[in-house]
Amino acid sequence: MKPGKELLFLALGGSGEIGMNVNLYGCDGKWLMVDLGMTFSGNEYPGVDLVFADLDFIEERAKDLIGIVLTHAHEDHIGAVPYFAEELGVPLYATPFTAKLVANKLDEAGLSRKVKLKVIDHLDEFQLGPFGIRYVPLAHSIAEGNALVIETPYGRIFHTGDWKLDDEPRVGVPATPAELTAIGDEGVLALVCDSTNVFNPEPSGSEGEVRRALLAEVAKHKGRRVLVTTFASNVARLQTLGEVAVATGRQLCVAGRSLDRIIGAAKASGYLRDFPQTVQFDAAMRLPRGEILILATGGQGEPRAALSRVAEGSHQITLEAGDVVLFSSRQIPGNEIAIGRIQNKLAARDIIMVTDRQGMIHVSGHPGRPELEALYSWIRPEILVPVHGEMRHMREQGRLGKACGIPKTIVQGNGDLCRLAPGAPGKITEVRNGRLLLDGDIISPADGEAMVMRRRLAQNGLVTVALSPGGKIKITGIGLPLDEDYAAFVSEAESDVAAAVTKLGKQGRDTAAVTEAARLAARRAAARWSGKKPQVQVLLLEG
Repeated sequence: MKPGKELLFLALGGSGEIGMNVNLYGCDGKWLMVDLGMTFSGNEYPGVDLVFADLDFIEERAKDLIGIVLTHAHEDHIGAVPYFAEELGVPLYATPFTAKLVANKLDEAGLSRKVKLKVIDHLDEFQLGPFGIRYVPLAHSIAEGNALVIETPYGRIFHTGDWKLDDEPRVGVPATPAELTAIGDEGVLALVCDSTNVFNPEPSGSEGEVRRALLAEVAKHKGRRVLVTTFASNVARLQTLGEVAVATGRQLCVAGRSLDRIIGAAKASGYLRDFPQTVQFDAAMRLPRGEILILATGGQGEPRAALSRVAEGSHQITLEAGDVVLFSSRQIPGNEIAIGRIQNKLAARDIIMVTDRQGMIHVSGHPGRPELEALYSWIRPEILVPVHGEMRHMREQGRLGKACGIPKTIVQGNGDLCRLAPGAPGKITEVRNGRLLLDGDIISPADGEAMVMRRRLAQNGLVTVALSPGGKIKITGIGLPLDEDYAAFVSEAESDVAAAVTKLGKQGRDTAAVTEAARLAARRAAARWSGKKPQVQVLLLEG
């Protein structure tokens, strides 16, 4: 559909889930996209690393799309840019640090000359069709976290992006309560707001508190090698760790390509100006143990990241009994097993570990309930639209907003097309939405036959039946729990298939009938021997 004289909102990703944020605003015949993110795959998509929102709705209307505005540089807000920006064919807009990281992605994908990237100074306003846009800096766990004020003929939107309140942000200068109150004084139709930490009854905490806690923690471990793992994108935390290294008389060693990339982008954008000179791995390992602080990727259990390799003993950086690993990051839901595996490997070597449960060495980048309540009181919207959360988070934020006096709430999900104005706000229809997978080098539907079959193979295994002219049969089973009984299973299954084919009689000339009889006989034999119902592939060989 083409937006009429109205203001529409549509999430294609990030509503009903945490990650993969893609939001659309429609007005006077045009669409504006806010963020183009991705998420990382889980066990439900075996063999897949990256997951994207299905953009079919806006791809079919690309001629009406006028731009993509990026709020900040986390992967769940910019990660899909190199895969879809060229096809969408519109400029990208970002503040300097975000633009630097996006430019690196475009360069790596060979798209720097094909996709326009426009760098917006933090305070510059710009117009895209019927949308007037300005960035509003807010604290978050990355440099240049921003909200957007979006002006339209039908009302003003305050789109928070990811945010928190922080009196000591360490990097950047977020908008003050007075500045946010002034926005509310101008009148806000709708607040489109991060829901991630709505169940947290406490404020998310300050980076200044983390700095003091990390300084005290590292100072405790004199004579020990200390490794800190954190989110690479948290420039404020990198600033803190550089200062901690200097204050405790330690040299800094950085392990992880994503850290190198973020540090380079931050310095190029005017951040980390006093970051200490780092030392290489071999030099770090020659230093006395109490004179080195290692900053490493891998706090979420990523198998190829630096911490995983250190835990396995396959990295140039080594740790010994009594050394210390500080997990200055939160445990993302779904990563518990992977993180636990690494922590158990470290524990087996008597390496000391400290997490955010033992000390204030990490704070979230998303708002707890008191912060949400404060923002409501400053912005005073007519409508609250919770986003960036699972349905339980968004429903709860809807209840919180109502309790705080926000007149109207729209709790929507991916694919729910909502009208914000004119008239009564609410959902008007549903549009196509879903997930796409980067499977090898191919982007394919998450519900496609290939992924369905891969799950079945992973769960039940595979049996192949080769039928040769003259009645010779060869069966192979893959992934069946029959190590000791495998030969007996194959012998019996081949006999069963031979009997089933012979029983066809005159139908034995019908290849479809032969194939189906062989398939069923082999599957029944596998179920009898293993309790599994594998996929069965029948091959009719020619003489």
